[in-house]
This record gives sequence, structure tokens and C-alpha cells, in this order.
Amino acid sequence: MAIKELYQTNQAIRDREIRLIGSDGAMIGVMSAQQAQRLADDEGLDLVKISPTANPPVCKIMDYSKFKYEQAKKDKENRKNQTVVEIKEIRLSMTIDVGDIAVKTKQCLKFLEAGNKVKVSIRMKGRENSRAYQGVKVMQDFFDGLEGKAIQDKKPATEGRNIIMMLSPVKA
Repeated sequence: MAIKELYQTNQAIRDREIRLIGSDGAMIGVMSAQQAQRLADDEGLDLVKISPTANPPVCKIMDYSKFKYEQAKKDKENRKNQTVVEIKEIRLSMTIDVGDIAVKTKQCLKFLEAGNKVKVSIRMKGRENSRAYQGVKVMQDFFDGLEGKAIQDKKPATEGRNIIMMLSPVKA
């Protein structure tokens, strides 16, 4: 949402009474919007409604274009610093062999070191549905092979024909 839509400025402020904060940050007091607008015009600055939900609404005398620039700069900095956590998936089978589990464990460790979450799943076929406990055991063995480099966000659980476990990296 654009900053323009968030704040009312100057003549757009139609409230009967407002609480005014000066350009230096000092509280001036409660007055009509017209008086506040005159004070802002005398200083050559803008009147900006910063808290519309307060009673009476709070307005501040400031340079609005400078304020918009600072807000845009902060938003850009916040976007730059945020990290996107992806969910990677590893599929196992109930009859997986030890060597295959080692390969899958190695791949899972790569995902976890990159800071991603990992969804481990087993798709049960046919008669495997009646032996879901074996799939849970395979998942637990897989988790034990990660040597404490992961945390179980969601323990292995049967959901229909799937057994699902969620892992996230251990915080350093």
C-alpha cells in the first residue's frame, strides 16, 4: 500500500478538533484543524494526520515529502533484510534401504544448512496402509540419522495415504 493512502495531509483533514504535535516533536495541544493548518503554513511545512483512530486524532507538523522518502527507505531496507524460508520436500518409501537413506539424509542436511525447512513424506501403497507404524519407524530412523542438526516441527503423523514429518534447522 502506498504511503499516500495511509496518511491524510493538509486540507484533506476535516476533523473538528485535533491534537497537534509541533515540528520539533513538542505537544502543542488540542485545536481546530484550520488553526493547525495555519500554524503549519506559517512554518512552510505540511499538516499530517499520524494517528486517525485516537480521540481526538493526532496530527503533526512535518515535511511530508521528506517523511515519505524516509518511510520508503525504511521499507526498502526491511525488504532487503528479510529472508524467505522455502519448504523443500524429501520423499521416502517404507521399504527404503540403508544406502538410500544415507543419500536422502545427505540431501536433507544440504537443505537444512541453507536455512530451509524440510517436509519428509512417505506415500503408502496398497497393503502398506495397514502397516503405517513401519513408515513412522522409517521416519524416526531418518530423523535420528540427522545427528541433531534438525528440529521436528511436526512429528511423523499419518494423513490419509501419507506419513508426513516437518523439520527445521537448529538455530546456531
